Amino acid sequence: MEWVPHEENTPIAEGTEAPDGEVLGKMIREARKDMGLTLEEAAGSAGIGRSTLSKIENNQTRPSFDIIRRLMQTLNLETPQLFVQSAKSDISGRRDFTPSGLGEHKETQTYDHELLCNELTSKRMVPYISTIKAREVAEFENWVRHSGEEFMFVISGELTLHTEHYRPLNMKAGDSVYYDSGMGHGCVSTGEEDAKVLWVSLQV
Repeated sequence: MEWVPHEENTPIAEGTEAPDGEVLGKMIREARKDMGLTLEEAAGSAGIGRSTLSKIENNQTRPSFDIIRRLMQTLNLETPQLFVQSAKSDISGRRDFTPSGLGEHKETQTYDHELLCNELTSKRMVPYISTIKAREVAEFENWVRHSGEEFMFVISGELTLHTEHYRPLNMKAGDSVYYDSGMGHGCVSTGEEDAKVLWVSLQV
C-alpha cells in the first residue's frame, strides 16, 4: 500500500471552531473564578504577569501557544478549547527545523520520502522531499489518493505526473504543479536518474 501524507494525533474534532478572543477571555475568566483564584494567583501559577492575564481576559492581546498551554494546565480547561484557539492565533509560537538530509524516511515501492519538520503535530501542511523510484505507471497497485491539496516542485531530474482527469504532464527541474490530491495521481521518473521533488500537502 502506498504511503500518503497524514497527520496523526490530531486533538481537534473535524468541524470544531476556534473561539474568538472575546469568547476565550470569558472562558478563562469564568474558569479562574470557578476555581476561586484571583488574577494574581492564576497568573502566578501560570508563570505570566497579572497584566498579561487581565489583557487576555479582556480581549486586549493574543496569547502565544506557550501561554495558552500554561493557562490550560492552571485552570484545568479541556485541551480542545484552548488548543484550537492557539492554532488559529496569528502568532502561535510554533517552529520546527530539519537539518539537511536528516528528515524521517518512509520508503515505498515507488517513492522514497523524507518527511520534513516532523516534530510538530496537527500541522495544516505536510512538507516532504521524495525520490521518484517508479519508472512505469504499472508499478502503482492503485492510484494515490488522499484528502486535501498538493503542491509539487521538481528539484532535479525529469518525471511524468499521471492523474485521473488530465493527460500525463511531463515535468523537469524547476517546474511546479498544484492539484487536488483527492484525484488519483502518481509520478514516474523518465530521465537517466530518479527525479527528486519537494511535495507540500495541505490537509483539509
